[in-house]
Amino acid sequence: MNQQSTRAAVPAEQYVLTLSCPDKQGIVHAVSSYLFMTGCNIEDSQQFGDHDTGLFFMRVHFSAEAPVTVDKLRASFAAIGDSFQMDWQIHRAEEKMRVVLMVSKFGHCLNDLLFRARIGALPVEIAAVVSNHTDFAELVGSYDIPFHHIPVTKDNKPEAEARLLEIVREQGVELVVLARYMQVLSDDLCKALSGRIINIHHSFLPSFKGAKPYHQAHTRGVKLIGATAHYVTADLDEGPIIEQEVERVGHDVTPDQLVAIGRDVECQALARAVKWHAERRILLNGRRTVVFA
Repeated sequence: MNQQSTRAAVPAEQYVLTLSCPDKQGIVHAVSSYLFMTGCNIEDSQQFGDHDTGLFFMRVHFSAEAPVTVDKLRASFAAIGDSFQMDWQIHRAEEKMRVVLMVSKFGHCLNDLLFRARIGALPVEIAAVVSNHTDFAELVGSYDIPFHHIPVTKDNKPEAEARLLEIVREQGVELVVLARYMQVLSDDLCKALSGRIINIHHSFLPSFKGAKPYHQAHTRGVKLIGATAHYVTADLDEGPIIEQEVERVGHDVTPDQLVAIGRDVECQALARAVKWHAERRILLNGRRTVVFA
């Protein structure tokens, strides 16, 4: 085999560049020219200019052959990033994002994410599962994933959250997913994990707060069941929305059927949000998100 055919047999590395910056002329030209000059090939590119905020957002999936590396790309792109005041990142596209899942006593979203990750439907590596209860220790163990029981009380909450952050640091975790974790997080924890923690809840809020929201909805004759996946902020359940799912229901459904439908839409919305975050398709735009799905 000659040298040329040997090179052709080596697959090119895949990368993702994401950026946001003040919108101005020349951004796309600068990025595409940089990739051309560094021997990279654009596989897919998406962009959005928000006239309300004056910001520009871009996601570029590109390929490159050795000797190009992610470290070299980051070092050489820095000058362009500085010139346009960009908030930017470059990552290897095929590198699975390490995540921690958190759960309390409702396990449908946890079970769904564990299965999707196992079959390759989610580009993530689940580093650990954290819970304030032990109900799902056996389920998590069946996937050969570490399970951490961290009880939370009014008195030990700071210590419990410190333990969570310790796990995140030790395991190199990039994303924390609240898969029906029924504890309010402190402002300090929300700030520490800003843009890196996703929650799921029913979309009835601000109506039907508290226990048994689907039963409350049934009493009121609700016709749409929905779920919202969003980033967590110090403002409870008001973080930037990533994805929502809805299902229409009729007058003949029972409260238990509403709960079952609610579980399904919660799983769907959360799985898509986790997938898009792991594929680096989501960019924060103030209190909103730009999702290159």
